[in-house]
Amino acid sequence: MELDKFDRQLRLLLMLTQHRNLTVDDVSRQLSMSRRSIYRYIDSFKQMGFIVVKEGPRYHIDPESPFFKQITSYIHFTEDEAMTINQVLNSVYDNSPQVRHLREKLSSLYDYKVLCKHGVDEHIAQNLAALFEAVKTERMVVLRDYASPNSAQTSDRIVEPYLFVSENSEVRCYEIKTGQNKTFKLSRIRKVEPLDLLWSHKNEHAEYFTDLFHFSGEERFPVTLILGQLSMSLLVEEYPGASALLKQQEDGRFLLKTEVCNYKGIGRFVMGLIDDIEIVDSPDFVDYLRGKAKDLTQKIGM
Repeated sequence: MELDKFDRQLRLLLMLTQHRNLTVDDVSRQLSMSRRSIYRYIDSFKQMGFIVVKEGPRYHIDPESPFFKQITSYIHFTEDEAMTINQVLNSVYDNSPQVRHLREKLSSLYDYKVLCKHGVDEHIAQNLAALFEAVKTERMVVLRDYASPNSAQTSDRIVEPYLFVSENSEVRCYEIKTGQNKTFKLSRIRKVEPLDLLWSHKNEHAEYFTDLFHFSGEERFPVTLILGQLSMSLLVEEYPGASALLKQQEDGRFLLKTEVCNYKGIGRFVMGLIDDIEIVDSPDFVDYLRGKAKDLTQKIGM
């Protein structure tokens, strides 16, 4: 009899820890347990030192409870660590079972409202939380009164959000009306309204990349450079991620092979240090620089 009681308590504890905001009726139905027993066990959890959070009629157990922190001290992530991991996972276009499992596991351990904290603007934080939940559950949303920078008008957009970019300040979505993948700024959305509709165009969600120079796009273009000591040092100083891409040559210079989404970022860098950089096997990039050099010549009247 005592073993059966312990089993019920353990199953209730696990459910309240893994699933956010369950009502007593939800628990009673899923565990075939009386409401009276549930309330009694919840009181017992509180006495044991668990932090039981009640939001209206809904309950969950805070993973920050001392008991959990004690037994998971070596695998528990701090709130800042969890937010960083979550940002990385949601900035990678990867729907593999492994990545999906990581996303689901993280959101079950940490409140998605916490994971979506933006830092300052409460309006943006609310939009991000709603979008995060939509991405996690693969549901459509309406972006209410989205202010378009191109048309200078506001309109509702029905979209399938699937990827966060620009440190979670923008979201990549498939727009139903136009049949295109677009990037929307969270600050331009008045309100994110979830719909009770699952994604129906998942196969059309295009990958989206961010290059070394912080430009993003669906396409990537290869560029190869040979850098001198000065340009190498400045590159690593301004873009620390470049250090993993550099390979030192026998003459002491450094080979950089990378892919960019736009020539603007790397073009600005190369044109500022052209005396210390050699461009190798990148004809399209060379044509881009020629065009910029021509524009500059016309502007200064030479």
